[in-house]
Amino acid sequence: MGTAERAEDRAPDNRPYFFLSYAHTPPWGPDSGDPDHWVRVLFNDLCSHIMALTDLPAGSPAGFMDRQMRSGEGWPEKLSQNLATCRVFVPLFSPRYFTSEMCGREWYAFHERMLHAKSTGAAPVSAMVPALWTRVDFGELPDSVRHIHVENSSSGGRYLTNGIYGLIKLNRLRDEYEETVFALAERIVQAAHETRLPPGRPRDYESTPSAFKPRGTGPRHIRLTVAAPTRDSVPEHRDAQPYGDDVLDWNPYHTESTRALSAHAEELIRSLDYRVTVAALDDESPGEEPPESVAGRPGIVVVDQWALTDEERRSRLKVFDGSAHPWVSAIVPRCRADLQNHGEEGRRLAEELERVMPAILDRARRGDCRYAVNGVPTLTSFTKVLPDVVAYTSRQFLKNAEVRLPPGPHLPRPRLTDVGPPPGPGSEDLPGGEA
Repeated sequence: MGTAERAEDRAPDNRPYFFLSYAHTPPWGPDSGDPDHWVRVLFNDLCSHIMALTDLPAGSPAGFMDRQMRSGEGWPEKLSQNLATCRVFVPLFSPRYFTSEMCGREWYAFHERMLHAKSTGAAPVSAMVPALWTRVDFGELPDSVRHIHVENSSSGGRYLTNGIYGLIKLNRLRDEYEETVFALAERIVQAAHETRLPPGRPRDYESTPSAFKPRGTGPRHIRLTVAAPTRDSVPEHRDAQPYGDDVLDWNPYHTESTRALSAHAEELIRSLDYRVTVAALDDESPGEEPPESVAGRPGIVVVDQWALTDEERRSRLKVFDGSAHPWVSAIVPRCRADLQNHGEEGRRLAEELERVMPAILDRARRGDCRYAVNGVPTLTSFTKVLPDVVAYTSRQFLKNAEVRLPPGPHLPRPRLTDVGPPPGPGSEDLPGGEA
């Protein structure tokens, strides 16, 4: 679909076309002026192009940026509202961008909204259109953003080398700046029309995690284990719709999602800048000590209570609970729309799960994640609770995990020996030792 679209082909939509996400530059001194002046110039130019490329009525916002709103009351709510309603997210890549907690929160909130739309089949195409504000080392980008493609502009290498900031500041590159910004506006409009990302619920800003790990931390890992039946292993009277041929096909929220829960969870964890390994409990070896690559990282087990109807899976869960480290937590989806979860057998299985996994469930309730193991009723609730469980599990790992020295011979720590006072200006400094 091109950048132009007939008005009769779509319902009126006066939402902002884009949310401009950028890292605020601190002033270098009292006379430095507005360090983000050129970002505002870019924003105004994009809005002018988008008004020309679309049929937005007069007075409708073409875009949103948070300039001069942080000192006023209610700015977190306004920020969250625009993240939940804008059609396209435009992050301005720069080295400072990926160290900004605020930019990380904006990225995560919008990406979570895209994942929810993807799970419901509403918007399978990405609505992120990144742009280079300054040159960045793509090899140093966080894992959570490496799947996002940065388009070359018509100015090609000059754009990659200088970024939009370089193009706008250098007079000899003014034409390249105009071409780059117009092409960016076209991509924003095209992405908005192709994606048709539906509005979401505003996310509380203070509770939104960052998609970028703190500076100075190494790679972060999570192991996600799924305990659920398959379609051919559930009891005959159990509705088989949530299940597939493989454990990882389990989709407890099938009334609102078209994707397996493990795929949704994996993408969500990756968007928090973690590396994630997904496995089925059926593939674990019961009774055996897990390898160091498994035991030496935080873990989350996502449990379907209907797995307890199979004696072997029930035994596996019991062994898993007995050998789980303090940094292994759990989430128990219990779909509100699945009436069998709330019938007599469903209530019995919920009670049985308490007896099979007492250690993990008790630790979760004594920590920050009791609501994760009390039956997560909807996909929206699962999407909100998972980042909290990831954070809690990681804290437990840092608190309790044994520090292991790297392999190799252990060398004693160097010690200073008593070699006497340093040479002074006394007689011993003179030739022959004479004064």
